[in-house]
Amino acid sequence: MSQTSLKQKKKNEPGMRYSKESLDAEKRKDPDKTGARLSTQGSQEIPVPNTDSRGYIVRNQWSRTSRSPSTGAPSVDEPRSRNSIAKQAPTSTATSRTSSASPSQHEASPPPQTSEKLSISQTPQTRPITQLDSQPPTPPEPEPNSRRTSKMYGGSEPWNLRETRDTKEVQLRDYAHSCDSRELILPKSQYPRTPPTEWKSYVQRRLQYGTSVDMDQDCLSEAQQRQRQQIEEDEVDEAYWTSVSMLYEKIPSCARPRPPKPKHAITIAVSSRALFNMVDDRRIYEEEGLEKYMEYQLTNENVILTPGPAFRFVKALQHVNSRLRDLYPEEQDLFDIVLMTNNHAQVGVRLINSVNHYGLLIDRFCLTGGKSPIGYLKAYLTNLYLSADSEKVQEAIKEGIASATMFAGAKDMAYCDTQLRVAFDGDAVLFSDESEHIAKEHGLDKFFQHETLFENKPLAQGPLKGFLEDLGKLQKKFYAKDERLLCPIRTYLVTARSAASSGARVLKTLRRWGLEIDEALFLAGAPKGPILVKIRPHIFFDDQMFHIEAAQKFGTITAHVPYGIAQKRN
Repeated sequence: MSQTSLKQKKKNEPGMRYSKESLDAEKRKDPDKTGARLSTQGSQEIPVPNTDSRGYIVRNQWSRTSRSPSTGAPSVDEPRSRNSIAKQAPTSTATSRTSSASPSQHEASPPPQTSEKLSISQTPQTRPITQLDSQPPTPPEPEPNSRRTSKMYGGSEPWNLRETRDTKEVQLRDYAHSCDSRELILPKSQYPRTPPTEWKSYVQRRLQYGTSVDMDQDCLSEAQQRQRQQIEEDEVDEAYWTSVSMLYEKIPSCARPRPPKPKHAITIAVSSRALFNMVDDRRIYEEEGLEKYMEYQLTNENVILTPGPAFRFVKALQHVNSRLRDLYPEEQDLFDIVLMTNNHAQVGVRLINSVNHYGLLIDRFCLTGGKSPIGYLKAYLTNLYLSADSEKVQEAIKEGIASATMFAGAKDMAYCDTQLRVAFDGDAVLFSDESEHIAKEHGLDKFFQHETLFENKPLAQGPLKGFLEDLGKLQKKFYAKDERLLCPIRTYLVTARSAASSGARVLKTLRRWGLEIDEALFLAGAPKGPILVKIRPHIFFDDQMFHIEAAQKFGTITAHVPYGIAQKRN
């Protein structure tokens, strides 16, 4: 065959194929149907792309990849006119034939981007150039940052191919870089998660993260502002009490026993100068006045006061309470210590600090601010009042309250910490001053005759008789538990009487009262100091000052009871 006939044959082949394709295309009257296909030569199907009014192909916005293997040909994204669609049919048909040949070919087929490049490169060679296609159409300018515009008008012509490929490569490179560096940038609507170990209240978290409630204050009415402020205050209070409850749950339970009820307790009222050593403070009050005294106390309120004459006696009372609670957990007949003083309330801080420092269980205070506290003694149901002021003690004695003036020993003495030891004189202390009148007015001979004559007649009670009864009542509680030898209370009678001539009446009087005395010491006028050193009592009550002064020299803590005829002679 000649060379001219071969050229003519190659020239007519596209025309024949185009004519067959055009006849089949006339059957498709409705261009708006999506997914319409033409059957050519057996089971081959040609997908017809949808176009808009200007002839541009409208690509499916929900997928950027080729269709599934069952469909066959990949999607084409290039804009072209209606005439160019018909002219490109042979190329698309060939592509569809190759793509639907076999499943193995689909698996080995190149990715959609490669096929698109091949089709684009072959398109100018296969279709004939007509007048309508002599110049490429001018595409519309895509809107910036618009995904819809880029999908609809993203063509595959050579003028747009390089820009699209460069953009994709930049996006892929940025995405890969972000994945490699693992730098996750959270959107503004998400907030960092608080670690579980770091507890914050609701108010702190609400201030950290902005909410829709945080609006401009000018836009809220006064009622809304007040309501919002009230809600915030309630939230702060709730957070505060929650933190306080958590704090108290961590604190171990307090071992401090509760004080007994006043109607059952044995109330011991002690002044501040009897409990603590306040000699220097008293001197400032007497020499510089009340204002300087208060200023001194406020300045030194964190300075702990040193123990006074009644300090060891109070500590021994607390030991008795502890032993009683061990035997009787619900016991109410206990000693209750009340700090009774005429000091100003501002001095109370220093007294509280000192009480807590020494571990004294004193819960009730009475600070009268310069006025006499005697009027409060009966209100506190006081059984015994100890003070360093003799005038207040005499005032309390006249009111019928057992009282005594405290004096410290001249030198230190070792005291028993496990047993309360209380020593009493007889006449004008436990008993009345009836026998004292006989002795002072008629002498000792008449005194001995009188006591022998009235041996079986009980003596009248003295000011400290009630306190001895209270001690005896507590002793019987220990005796009931078979604790007589280990009883933490021990009482002593230290009297100047003679046992042979006047001692019988004393013992019979105690028996008639139903009281027991642990030790009775009849000295027949001998000095009491050496005996008290052996006893080492926490307190010794006597009505005569020369016995008090003699006992002080040996270091005994004494308490003077200003009662009876001896006070008039002194």
